[in-house]
Amino acid sequence: MVKNYKKTLTACYLGFITQAIAANFTPLLFLKFHNDYNIPLKKIALISTAFFLTQLIVDVLCAHFADRIGYRKCVVASELCSAAGLIGLAFLPELFSDPFTGIIISVIIYAIGSGLIEVLCSPIVEACPFEHKEAVMSLLHSFYCWGSVGVILISTLFFAVFGIGSWKWLACLWAIIPIYNIYNFAKCPIEHLTEDGKGMKINRLFRIPLFWLAIILMICSGASELSMSQWASAYVESALGLSKSTGDLAGPCMFAVTMGISRMIYGKYGSKLNLIKFMMGSGCLCLLCYMAASLSNEPMIGLAGCIICGFSVGIMWPGTISICSERISTGGTAMFALLAMAGDLGGAFGPGLVGNIAQNANNNLQKGMLAGCIFPLVLIISLLILKNLRKDKI
Repeated sequence: MVKNYKKTLTACYLGFITQAIAANFTPLLFLKFHNDYNIPLKKIALISTAFFLTQLIVDVLCAHFADRIGYRKCVVASELCSAAGLIGLAFLPELFSDPFTGIIISVIIYAIGSGLIEVLCSPIVEACPFEHKEAVMSLLHSFYCWGSVGVILISTLFFAVFGIGSWKWLACLWAIIPIYNIYNFAKCPIEHLTEDGKGMKINRLFRIPLFWLAIILMICSGASELSMSQWASAYVESALGLSKSTGDLAGPCMFAVTMGISRMIYGKYGSKLNLIKFMMGSGCLCLLCYMAASLSNEPMIGLAGCIICGFSVGIMWPGTISICSERISTGGTAMFALLAMAGDLGGAFGPGLVGNIAQNANNNLQKGMLAGCIFPLVLIISLLILKNLRKDKI
């Protein structure tokens, strides 16, 4: 029987859309939680911390256990956890005397699913016999961007029509996607990267200079992406004086659109482009975007910097994964898990640095964005070093 790997690709596309729902839906409700449940904003901020910390823990655990348990069982569990967490978000806050407890439990459950998706979808697609893997990987990761755009736009429209008080219904509706995808992952063909699922051990990976460079690239990729996207709405509101909903659409939504366009372009024309040169050009563009957002006195230039930054960071994460997959062919699941962990670490650290610098500068976000220039700068330097490494496969 001929295996239909397009079904596998479709399941992974929906997996990244599920991850986008998990990452972007709850933040739209922060103010609602604050007003309805009387949760202080300091505690509200812990929701994002719990989400990223859970993903980091899952990344580390996957490096040790995913091969032993099996890709299929783990990825089906990812969709199950994602659906359970989203449905739990609608019901658990009401079941606890402290609604915040129910929210955090739900966030941790769907963050487990999100972390598994993040680690497993890339190696599952990498193991499929597709041509031009770099382009396929870039297109795969673009679905996270389109998922983010869809979550923001559809949620905004839903709240406009039915009122934000109907958010529990929407949480359950979003859960339909991972529920449907359980069937997809249960039936689609899934291969392993290495024989019997056995790849390199972690200690062997850490003895490879290329892998350390990839870790740095992933940290800088995550930090460059999330430092801008997490603060884009606040930056747009403060710089242009726009409303919250308009700020969301002009900031993080447009950021996700341009990031998706970047990944789609490489997905279509990647076979004709030099990946490292494309990443270096993107790194330079990213640095210019951060400088525009932090140094320009013209609000529209700052806004353009925020939006175009999405295009510049689009290739960084999937590009680094593709370079490692090609040159460290026996890296296995542990390699993908540790790369995802590094990206999440950058995503957790970067926005915090920007926020702290901005707070110490009398809540001046431009000062924070200026500090964020360090991430694309380090990325460019790392790519220059990578370019001069030997290209032998390991």
